[in-house]
Amino acid sequence: ESAEALAYLHLSMNRPIVHGDVKSMNILLDENYMAKVTDFGASRTLPKNEVQFMTLVQGTLGYLDPEYLQERQLMEKSDVYSFGIVLLELITGKTAIYHDVPKEVKSLASSFLLVMKEESLDGILDASILSAGMETLLREVAELARMCLSTRGEERPSMTQVADKLKALRSTWREKFLLMDDETERLVSAPAALAFHDPLSSIMFSTGPRMSGIGIETPR
Repeated sequence: ESAEALAYLHLSMNRPIVHGDVKSMNILLDENYMAKVTDFGASRTLPKNEVQFMTLVQGTLGYLDPEYLQERQLMEKSDVYSFGIVLLELITGKTAIYHDVPKEVKSLASSFLLVMKEESLDGILDASILSAGMETLLREVAELARMCLSTRGEERPSMTQVADKLKALRSTWREKFLLMDDETERLVSAPAALAFHDPLSSIMFSTGPRMSGIGIETPR
């Protein structure tokens, strides 16, 4: 929802609105777990077909678009970069600026781009999500984040493209999880008489009272 909200700001107004301070703390969840983008204190309305240069850079360390920092040029793709950092926080469990070891401060963006270059992505991903069997999904989100973090704004996807990609991933994986749930329910509700006749197999696969359940908590 947050990606769609930012895309709306960029495209659905008479003039584009750039949030200017996209970060995880500015994306809140309501009672129905719907994401809401908040804090528009750094937002700017951009003139159409014109470049707007800023004398004062606003934003939060760790989320700031490096091109915005260097060129003082605020644009829609600045929000895209910052949103890429938010995606990284979700799949790594780390903050934009984090401590890998005591007193050693690291940039999540730099660490991520390094492991992508070294093809060692698993080393930075959240182990709890990996153990839930979502490695493929994490890699797809990681690739989207990598595109968002391109050094040059023109090489980044638009916020609309990011929202569309996330919507497609959500739809695909929702179907997979529903199929998994249906299969699990079918197996659990199968009559005990259908258990294997081998004594050992009957103990292991019976749906009777001795069967133990495993709960999997899926991280947000």
